[in-house]
Amino acid sequence: MRERDLVGRAGRFVVEGEVTLRLLLGPRSRFRAESLLLAPERLPGLAGALRDCPAPVYVAEKPVMSAVTGFPIHRGVLAIGLRGEEPSPAAIVPAAPAPALVLALAGLTNHDNVGACFRNAAAFGADAVLLDATTCDPLYRKAIRVSAGAALVTPFARLEAETDWLTLAESLSLEAVALSPGAGEDLGEQPLPSRALLIMGTEGPGLEAGLLARARALRIPMAGDFDSLNVATAAGIVLHALAQAQGRLSPGANGAR
Repeated sequence: MRERDLVGRAGRFVVEGEVTLRLLLGPRSRFRAESLLLAPERLPGLAGALRDCPAPVYVAEKPVMSAVTGFPIHRGVLAIGLRGEEPSPAAIVPAAPAPALVLALAGLTNHDNVGACFRNAAAFGADAVLLDATTCDPLYRKAIRVSAGAALVTPFARLEAETDWLTLAESLSLEAVALSPGAGEDLGEQPLPSRALLIMGTEGPGLEAGLLARARALRIPMAGDFDSLNVATAAGIVLHALAQAQGRLSPGANGAR
């Protein structure tokens, strides 16, 4: 089973591990399972989650699972999910004047970074994630795993090629906030918007100069002369600040694990 054969053409994706399977089968999931493949020893611990599962559950020893899938199975838990129809950005972004927190990923081609950005978006209560045409698939097996299943429950939409972020932000009544080490405004220097589109670019090239000139460009103050953060780390810092400004954070909550 080659995962690239499932993505796009077949409208399916792979879920691996107990945490992500429970989310796929749970009430918050935006997708449904088509079938499950489990090692026998995993059945007792998943009995509750499987009780109302409408999808067929197949059981096989791990060597058989590895032979079927084409990669080593360590967790003994796999599922095939169905993608369904992807929503439009307008369908998942809260309408004005309600507060809105939307993460935008521009040109991110690393599945670890995309997964980590989704995990941050879920942790800080973002309403949606938008992806440009060049950002990799958040439903890739590794991206789902790194996201701790957040890609299964956080609404997301992919933009058509050549979509302009600032035009989109205006159409959704969002203020476009862009991150750049060279920005003239420090995060926390001025009040943050109640309806925000946080645009994150790929590491290295970053966001285009034209986009930064039209958006509200912010920088994260750092010690010394070091001006670089992993894109997911930077997204987490700014999402936390925006969520706090919008009153989205629960006092005393701790999602670390």
